[in-house]
Amino acid sequence: MTAGVVLAALAGLAAGEAFGWPFLAAPLQSLLSDRLQRRVSFGTDAAAPSVPAGAFSVRFIGGLRVQAPALEIAAPPWSKAPHLLQARAVSLELRYGDLWRATRGQPLRVQSLHATTLDGQLERLADGRVSWQFGPPPNPGDAAAAPVPWPSFGDLQVADGNLHYRDEQLDNDVQVRLSLVDAATLPVPPPARAGGAAAAIARAPGSVLKASASGHHRHRPLKIELLASGAMPWAADGTNPVAVPITLRGKVGHASFDFDGSAVDALRLKGLSGKFSLSGPSLAAVGDPLGVTLPTTAAFRTHGVVDRSDGSWSVRIDGATVGKSRLSGAFTYDTARSVPFLSGRLVGSRLALVDLGPVVGTTAVPPPASAASAPATAPVPVAVSARAPGKVLPRRPFDLAALRAMDADVSIDIREVDLDTTLLEPLRPLRGRLRLAAGVLTLRDLDARLGQGQLRGDLALDGTGSTALWTADLRWDGVRVERWIHQRRAEPSPPFVTGRLKGHTKLSGQGRSTAEILASLQGQARIELHEGAVSHLALEVAGLDLAEGLGVMIRGNAMLPVQCAVGELVAAAGVVRPRVMVLDTTDSTVWIEGTLSLAAETIDLRAVVSPKDFSPLALRTPLRLHGSLSDPTVSIEKGPMARKLAAAFLLALVNPLAAMIPFIDVGDADAARKGAAGCHELARRSVAGR
Repeated sequence: MTAGVVLAALAGLAAGEAFGWPFLAAPLQSLLSDRLQRRVSFGTDAAAPSVPAGAFSVRFIGGLRVQAPALEIAAPPWSKAPHLLQARAVSLELRYGDLWRATRGQPLRVQSLHATTLDGQLERLADGRVSWQFGPPPNPGDAAAAPVPWPSFGDLQVADGNLHYRDEQLDNDVQVRLSLVDAATLPVPPPARAGGAAAAIARAPGSVLKASASGHHRHRPLKIELLASGAMPWAADGTNPVAVPITLRGKVGHASFDFDGSAVDALRLKGLSGKFSLSGPSLAAVGDPLGVTLPTTAAFRTHGVVDRSDGSWSVRIDGATVGKSRLSGAFTYDTARSVPFLSGRLVGSRLALVDLGPVVGTTAVPPPASAASAPATAPVPVAVSARAPGKVLPRRPFDLAALRAMDADVSIDIREVDLDTTLLEPLRPLRGRLRLAAGVLTLRDLDARLGQGQLRGDLALDGTGSTALWTADLRWDGVRVERWIHQRRAEPSPPFVTGRLKGHTKLSGQGRSTAEILASLQGQARIELHEGAVSHLALEVAGLDLAEGLGVMIRGNAMLPVQCAVGELVAAAGVVRPRVMVLDTTDSTVWIEGTLSLAAETIDLRAVVSPKDFSPLALRTPLRLHGSLSDPTVSIEKGPMARKLAAAFLLALVNPLAAMIPFIDVGDADAARKGAAGCHELARRSVAGR
């Protein structure tokens, strides 16, 4: 009797599995709706409580396998979407373990889903609630603390599909259209791409996937075209990942991209590997959609190889053109950490400072032509005018929030750095290590060659507060003035100044822009000139010695050896003052005094020449450099000159030859000796303090 019951039960089970339990459509709808706490229905009419006989089948051995003319899963009560998922001519496979985990609020895992048509409506609200989370609703605050991953699929094949994804946290609204097309109808790829993914897709048997996406991502317009062979690569999981060839073409914001390779999950960019090219009006146009902190630059284009797996991006840049700069490198971007981390090496044959001008606000980059048509809510990632009228210091605010968005450790090795001026020789080369940690950006172990000399030191920008704190500790040695500073002279005239520069500076400032930092500048700097020489004619002209200057012009200009040249500068509240700045030669001693205000962007410097020799005709009055930094003026002090002219006029009334007396300069040997002694004492202290 018992054996007969068992045999009957087994026979009934076999028959049910064979015929698909058609009478269980309504009970299964109720069971799934209860377990998922979301209405689930099968049938041509999703609202109908039952389906026609023979149109539905379900099998339970080895997992839940359902075939139905339709499948609809309702949207959560808070959603305004008509449904979460709606499909026609459905073949669905679910494993019991996956279904049980979904009832506990974990992401739904679908073993297989085949459909002729599919429409999905995916949403995430600002508070973290997501439409694809099943089971009881999460506690308030839990949704934002623990983001729910996307549903995953082992096999998803759709002949014609539509996905709408709306994300309030990222301000995303993307519409995706999916279709299966015959590979034979695809255009043959050009020879240049004959070995790439496009060729593999064209050779694929049967149908291939074609997808297009449009909308906006992170406030920026988006348009993407995808072509893939094999099964649907948009939502695979890591159980048995199979990479399929794909090609991607698109534009996000003002950045255009092209990808040819393979992927396991194109929607979440998992298992991505292949060649890429990028272009846009600025590197920031790429970083903003990806959430990566990249600087605002001149227009760029780049190409290389990218791989992504396990939350990490590996990018090899074979060539990058940013304005006139030529760069390359290799980087890894790890998003698995609590704070994303960028590491790698940046190298290049040339870096033009003007191409990175918008980083510190030194250059205004015109917006692209397409900016006018961008949505009003989508900010254009380009620099704006950085200077106020009549000002020269950059006032463009720093993006301090971007400094806190990620960490970085990148080594730098640039063969040539163009300083964007014809007056200074480029740095050849520039090496250092850029680090960004907890909002503090540092350039350590700086090593630059300039004018056959060397510049070493550290720079730091602390962006942890509401204003940035900038510090600099730099040393330079052996810098040939005549090589570093281009002194334009008519041939065969010698340069105005020659010699080797040596010095050290420690400065700091605080503010929200370069101008604000310099307006609060404090610290000190010291500079010395060794083995130097100065143009004799230039020195006499500076001292307004007409007779000596005329004699030099007749004899020919020569270089006077500089016996000592030392400058000590002190900065406080953005005002730089020479504590001592003196240059001593065999002919004269020159003192410089005054102020340079970086806060007011004004200059008021005074040069006094103390001659050591006699001159029969010298106007001898201090020179002044004054005015604004944008429009400085060189002049002579009128007081001493006026007194000499007045004395000459009165003496001319007595005897015309006597009018020359005020212009006779016997030299101020005592003042010159004191200046020279002070200069040599400073130099001696410098040597003793090493």
